[in-house]
Amino acid sequence: MTIHRLLLLIFFLICVTVHASAQTKVLFVGNSITKHGPKKDIDWSGNWGMAASAEANDYVHLVTKALTEKAGTAPQVMVKNIADFERAYSGYDIAAKLKEAIEFKADLIILAIGENVPGLKTAEDKMKLQASVAALLRALKGDRKPAILVRSCFWANAAKDEALQQACAAVDGIYVNIGSLSKDEANYARSERPYKHAGVANHPGDKGMAAIAAALVKALP
Repeated sequence: MTIHRLLLLIFFLICVTVHASAQTKVLFVGNSITKHGPKKDIDWSGNWGMAASAEANDYVHLVTKALTEKAGTAPQVMVKNIADFERAYSGYDIAAKLKEAIEFKADLIILAIGENVPGLKTAEDKMKLQASVAALLRALKGDRKPAILVRSCFWANAAKDEALQQACAAVDGIYVNIGSLSKDEANYARSERPYKHAGVANHPGDKGMAAIAAALVKALP
């Protein structure tokens, strides 16, 4: 092989490596912490992660900003609220209800759910959640090999978090434990400003959102 051909081969391999590692399409799948539209009866007017003070301050946009700075170009982003999956995960029609997300074919999938899952009272309940979340991740993954991050609950819950962790392991994902964040009152929105609705106030505020984003970015492969 000539030096010229060798250099071309090296350049090609570098390009392939960069392309393969580039996270150009990012899918965020979560609940109100990920995105919640305006709801007057709870005094929430935003259309981003509850209860960040502005769109730029929720964890989705902070992670996207970090990815943009790292790659030098902004990724294509899709954000899906699947609180309905959390509340009724057993028998959920993933293929039909998440068709758009599946067809998005993300390079990076970030799953941030659990808070709305009803309490797991038995080992069978935990197994059902684990199986349902694993099925969800497999559907989003498809026949590709995207990077997958699964975040634990903001409001730490041992049974739910264990089910999430096991589902994450089933698809070779990276589990990100943020359970300690809820122990710090400063991470709650109520510590930053007054809210009329206790449920909104109980969400992570700007500091909590930044901490979630930092944990996710740190875990990125």
